Amino acid sequence: MITLRRPSAYIVTVASVIFSCVAMSCVAINSNAESRGEHYSPYVDAAAHKRVLFGDTHLHSSWSTDVGMGGASVGPDKAYQAARGDAVTSHSGLAFKLQTPLDFVVVADHAENLGLADFIRRSDPVLLANPQGRKWHDMVKGGDGYQAFIEWLRADNTDLINEPTMAQTAWQYVTNMADQYYQPGVFTTLHGFEWTSHPGGNNMHRVVMFRDGAERTQQVLPYSQYDSINPEDLWAYLTAYEQTTGGRVLAIPHNANLSNGTMFATETVDDRRPIDRSYAETRAYYEPVVEVTQMKGTSESHPLLSPDDAFADFEIMDAGNLSGKTAKTEAMLPAEYARYALQEGLRQGQALGVNPFKFGMIGSTDAHTGLPSSREENNFNKAPSVEPSAERLEAALIEAPHAELSLMVKDLGASGLAGVWATDNTREAIWDAFARREVFATTGSRLSVRLFAGWDFTEADLLSPDWVQLGQDRGVPMGADLTPRLNSTSTEGANLGDRDDIAPTLMIMANRDARGANLDRIQVVKGWVTSDGKLKERIYDVAVSDGRTIDADGRCDTPVGSTVDLERARYSNTIGAPQLATVWRDPDFDESLTAFYYVRVIEIPQPRWPAYDMAWFGNEAPEGTQLTVQDRAYTSPIWFTPSDRP
Repeated sequence: MITLRRPSAYIVTVASVIFSCVAMSCVAINSNAESRGEHYSPYVDAAAHKRVLFGDTHLHSSWSTDVGMGGASVGPDKAYQAARGDAVTSHSGLAFKLQTPLDFVVVADHAENLGLADFIRRSDPVLLANPQGRKWHDMVKGGDGYQAFIEWLRADNTDLINEPTMAQTAWQYVTNMADQYYQPGVFTTLHGFEWTSHPGGNNMHRVVMFRDGAERTQQVLPYSQYDSINPEDLWAYLTAYEQTTGGRVLAIPHNANLSNGTMFATETVDDRRPIDRSYAETRAYYEPVVEVTQMKGTSESHPLLSPDDAFADFEIMDAGNLSGKTAKTEAMLPAEYARYALQEGLRQGQALGVNPFKFGMIGSTDAHTGLPSSREENNFNKAPSVEPSAERLEAALIEAPHAELSLMVKDLGASGLAGVWATDNTREAIWDAFARREVFATTGSRLSVRLFAGWDFTEADLLSPDWVQLGQDRGVPMGADLTPRLNSTSTEGANLGDRDDIAPTLMIMANRDARGANLDRIQVVKGWVTSDGKLKERIYDVAVSDGRTIDADGRCDTPVGSTVDLERARYSNTIGAPQLATVWRDPDFDESLTAFYYVRVIEIPQPRWPAYDMAWFGNEAPEGTQLTVQDRAYTSPIWFTPSDRP
């Protein structure tokens, strides 16, 4: 049963959940003979035959020196085992298991002195022959590992060991390990590492993710901040890799919220010159997606940047930069948040001819425990030192010189995951989905959302059993460009090419996590540039649960409510909807202006991880601790560019 809420907006109820859950992941084709194509099996040539996969592209093990020097015990092998759903033992001795295995993972250990902790553990002769290596080895073995780590950390972008043999040995080990755990069609391990540039403590980090196996990736070594702190130099390394090996590679920026205005700046890092067309082309090519949510906060938008967005205050961490050395100012915020960057990208695209910030959105954990936990009730947090305990709610992850700039554990999220629409669970198919931006971010749950944009989608299209194929054939998916209309035609046979009210139509369907919370609403986020160069945005509620109404201004101001029982850390799905779907037409479309659209799906409230800690350990949370959360998903945008624009 489908209940009409407003023109072009639907909520799909329980009666149709089974149908649409299948349709989200598969292609249904009409059984009419004339629609079957060249094959009896109508699915052979179905371009939209994709399924949703969930993974983590930002998982650290003990081979990252920032945790390994402290004695962390979960190495790459255990990280892979945890990701594929095995029960493992955490650094602190706790049993850990995912509720549902991941489909794919990147064990993205820091490139800087990769595997140093393991060299120390094994008392490797190469390490012992190096004076600095010997010093740190003896400190760690003598019980002074923390001080050794501090010495390493304060070296910043200087490699005090500088031993290429160690780097080669470590990289060969981790790439061989990734190949060992790769099971095409079942569990995908992608080769990768983290480039950890943070000039002045400002986060510029990228995860580098390869499409290839060890036969190609072992032809290079990981690129680190010891090589350069400039992202343009990182892109040159990626270019050299592709030209030398014939492989493919991309980079994923993350933690923009802790960059103090540098991640999406319109000036270069080295000499502060305005970015040019070459910069824009290179960045857009190598950085097709951005990590907008992880444990250290969500960087979709900020209340000061989006004052009319009631949901812009989600998991905000805005005191300072990554190191806590420098306080944040309001002027830094625009270049830290994805929505503003997407808007600025439109403006830069008009000036340069290429949009440098044309990116899709994903989430990942950035867990330094080797444990890719993203659920509130199973949150092992970010570092071995703050795994579940009665004391962690009072702890700091990073202690800053000024207490107000410290990153406190209570403020860390459980986030997040990357959702991918891929043809197969293989390296090639997953990487290709990232490259074409057919991906979405979630803040930890496995709610799924599919989005198409076209010119003539109708309500009947969404009810069709082959709605996904229709979306693919007559529109474009998330991450793509919607070209200006050319005599578009609806399925009802009416020519819409000359209609004055024709505008982009979005066909959207979202399903809750099968083991998670119901859905509150679907929203469309639109950004555009005016004719005089001003950046604009608007949020539209397009489908809501529980019989609530959407007003003429496109808003539903009635909260979904809450079933959260904080004392027992429980909630129920007696509110919200298991599925929401809509066909929505932009009521404010101006075909002369560049614009983007992305979808945000919001769940009903549930207990946040500190509430589960309180219920389990019987402790109290510090004042100001957020105890409930509404998890959500963000799709990659769809862009519209007028025909007279580059």
